[in-house]
Amino acid sequence: MGVVYYARYLEYFEQARTELLNDMGLIVTKIEDAGYYMPVVKATANYNEGARFEDEIIVRTRIKELPKARMTIEYEVYRKKDNQLLVTGQTIHGFINKKDGKPKRAPKFLIEKLNQQI
Repeated sequence: MGVVYYARYLEYFEQARTELLNDMGLIVTKIEDAGYYMPVVKATANYNEGARFEDEIIVRTRIKELPKARMTIEYEVYRKKDNQLLVTGQTIHGFINKKDGKPKRAPKFLIEKLNQQI
């Protein structure tokens, strides 16, 4: 059909999320080294229009509010050449203890970093 496969946008979300956290000084491997995993517990995507295979896209990400037990990250995917909004979505992440897999509250260092940014 000449359009990007719908599930590919979740991969774009993941890449954009990693870059956002890195830019904030929250390297995912360092969060894991501190004893936390941040699994996706819910993901949504709303498709307005599909990107074409050769389209360059821009993914804008933001964390709307400071997390407690869960963190929500929002995404907007635009076609670069005309700034057309293609897809919006969000991922919701829990925080779990790396050792035992049990839910935890968001780590204090993560909240402090985010508090400086949002």
